[in-house]
Amino acid sequence: MELVDLSVPIETGMPVYPGDPEVSVAPALTVARDGVNVLGLHLGSHSGTHVDAPCHIDDSLPTLDELPLERFCGPAVVVDVRGLPPGSAIGAEPFMDVRAGTIVLVATGWSAHWGSGAYERHPYLTEEAAGLLVGRGVRTVGIDALSVDPTPADDFPAHRVLLGAHAVIAENLAGLDLLLAAGERPIEVFLLPLRLSGADGAPVRAVARVG
Repeated sequence: MELVDLSVPIETGMPVYPGDPEVSVAPALTVARDGVNVLGLHLGSHSGTHVDAPCHIDDSLPTLDELPLERFCGPAVVVDVRGLPPGSAIGAEPFMDVRAGTIVLVATGWSAHWGSGAYERHPYLTEEAAGLLVGRGVRTVGIDALSVDPTPADDFPAHRVLLGAHAVIAENLAGLDLLLAAGERPIEVFLLPLRLSGADGAPVRAVARVG
């Protein structure tokens, strides 16, 4: 068994979606002054590697704590769409073989651009692709990019299709190339969020278990 970290580090000045709260991590208490070390954190609910709850796009949809834990862990398949040009749309064709009950991870390769201006020019899912995933019974979709929709966006069709079906979306994943290198070995993924009451999303420590 091998554990693979699929998360980006939480640190001051890290990339955030345009308009989201900036991230700041700084000592609040120190051993020298207070006898203990405690960090003060300022961040948004969609900072770093995170999951979106359905209510992210509609107040009438479930919040994070209203979803079953099964949404956040389970067997996974990694769909390889690496090599696309910046800003490319990902259609339904790569997802034709996905099955219900699996977590679908979309490997664009864009995590290599984390921290650079190119990160916002990521590939994204089309509404058709999101619809196919929902139609196949997929309720958890992750991507190694800033969003499943373009950045920035006037509308969020992929979000609306997926979250409207009470799915969850994981964004800003990293390390999916390591999962692709696992070949035919089975993969389980864990995307367990902070337990925030009534939340629209939360950071996660995303981890894969390769068996």
